[in-house]
Amino acid sequence: MSNINTQIPDFTTEAFHNGAFKKISKKDVLGKWSVFVFYPADFTFVCPTELGDVADHYEELQKMGVEVYSVSTDTHFVHKAWHEASDTIKKIKFPMLGDASGKITRGFGVMIEDDGQALRGTFVVNPEGVIKTAEIHDLGIGRSAEELVRKVQAAQYVANNDGEVCPAKWKPGNTTLKPGLDLVGKI
Repeated sequence: MSNINTQIPDFTTEAFHNGAFKKISKKDVLGKWSVFVFYPADFTFVCPTELGDVADHYEELQKMGVEVYSVSTDTHFVHKAWHEASDTIKKIKFPMLGDASGKITRGFGVMIEDDGQALRGTFVVNPEGVIKTAEIHDLGIGRSAEELVRKVQAAQYVANNDGEVCPAKWKPGNTTLKPGLDLVGKI
């Protein structure tokens, strides 16, 4: 079952953010665009490459009014230890949410129940808390933050330009489409 155009789940959790522990809830997410990046576990192999890639694009996402939240079923204490141990993870400036109970992970539909870990899931959420994009990968397949940025740009464009849609590979400045009978069979 798709979670596109559904509300994100209610949650309150502890996060590691900017050298401190911080409580974050759904209420903190509402009011601006956000991205949730779920990953299986701290101290692993593909996960730091993905989170490092997102960290490299974080400033660009911030300029677009987007907050990023990484989420795993580790605790905020483990996130802190990983942040201190890994040069790649030290680059992270966005909140790292602990989800030891799995409530958030289940709420987004990416929990691997037998393992107690998340699939690789990336969700773009609008300011109203509605999921606009969902990308879910198996554990061995890493994601691209460059493509994530493009998806956020497209989601924001569509939200601000009623009646227009973004075709494949669309980037800001490219032509959009206005669906109508005149386009049927012409593309």
